[in-house]
Amino acid sequence: MSGHSKWSTIKRKKGANDAKRGAIFTTLAKNIAIVAREGGGDPDTNFSLRLAVDKARAANMPKDNIERAIRRGTGEDKDAEAFERLVYEGYGPHGVAFIIECVTDNRNRTVADLRHTLAKAGGNLGEGGSVAWQFEQKSYFSFELGSRSQDEIFELAVDAGADDVTFDEGWAEIFGPADAFKKIGDRLRAASIRAEEAELRMIPTNEMELSVSETIQVMKVIENLEDLDDVSKVASNLSITDAALAEMEAA
Repeated sequence: MSGHSKWSTIKRKKGANDAKRGAIFTTLAKNIAIVAREGGGDPDTNFSLRLAVDKARAANMPKDNIERAIRRGTGEDKDAEAFERLVYEGYGPHGVAFIIECVTDNRNRTVADLRHTLAKAGGNLGEGGSVAWQFEQKSYFSFELGSRSQDEIFELAVDAGADDVTFDEGWAEIFGPADAFKKIGDRLRAASIRAEEAELRMIPTNEMELSVSETIQVMKVIENLEDLDDVSKVASNLSITDAALAEMEAA
């Protein structure tokens, strides 16, 4: 797996306490509400909702919470807040580029929190388009190979429209054009493969390499951003090495 994906897996394991779980549930519920609002409340016809619900179930989110989030998104819950999806761009320490995806009911609060977190780390929010040119939106899936062969997964992925498949330590990662997201997801589901991660991801065209200490400094800023209530995802062009991962996992 890539450094970014390994770090996501490590964070999930480290964040298994009740406080972290509550924050994760809040983020998952917001995402469910947003995709339900955008594509309807039926997971069988709304592929994005199906993935959001699968991710919530994988995190052991209670069924009632999931159903409440869907009702909030479709407007059946009249007392629910109106969420919107926003994307911000900026820089962290050492000039690392960030794309920060948020789901919020108060954009003024969101911007203030982002500015404060970045400024404290020596970074700043940028104008729209200031860093997006360094990224490309891709379909992304990762899962454990299990008993399946690399050849089997490679053939399945390419037939579904993927343009890159990587294997590392018993895991497969599939990358493809953004418009191939549903087709790849449907093919994996038909093959009874449950993706650990399945999303449209901003992939850097070139990664920035820093020293281990500098890399860890930036990774901690990303953690602080992801801990904000309104932030759902942070993409960066940081190259995360095994040495940096080992040090962060031991911390």
